[in-house]
Amino acid sequence: MRVIAGQYRSRPLRSLHGMDLRPTADRLRETLFNVLAAGNPSALAGSVWIDLYAGTGAVGIEALSRGAEHVDFVESSGAATRLIGKNLASLKLASGFEVLTIDASRALKKLVSAGRSADFVFLDPPYRMQDEYGKALGLLGSLKILKASGVVIAEHERRFDPGEVFGALRRYRKLEQGDAALSFYRRP
Repeated sequence: MRVIAGQYRSRPLRSLHGMDLRPTADRLRETLFNVLAAGNPSALAGSVWIDLYAGTGAVGIEALSRGAEHVDFVESSGAATRLIGKNLASLKLASGFEVLTIDASRALKKLVSAGRSADFVFLDPPYRMQDEYGKALGLLGSLKILKASGVVIAEHERRFDPGEVFGALRRYRKLEQGDAALSFYRRP
């Protein structure tokens, strides 16, 4: 696993042994960022991200590499948040992020209470925890955490559909690649 593009291009990222973490594949991450940049590499410059169920932190780190101003890494596993810290340290990153060892629902409420808002929210719960998609997307559709033009991206199994509508959020695009899919949501 590596950083695909930007300032930290080709730098390796670590993962945990075993099947506890399923990092977003390099190819799928590249597709995600190509879609978001839509031919304009500077489109992500200065953006604010929330990487829910962050795992290794690969998606948030990719965002930082491509010019994001800030990323909140949210992960409930202490081992995974320590890994995110190691991955950030290996790139000599000391600012522009916060790592929260907390579950996604509590983290979103905490960030809203702190007055935070995001341009992009990426969520990738463990596939076996399908109910987490509805919980997280439901909160994202009801809380005031997304900027007006903000986008929520959910990575999920191709054969699983997280849903079309969550409060104010509507799915506007779905991309499938191998066994995985990305669903893109925004306010109409």
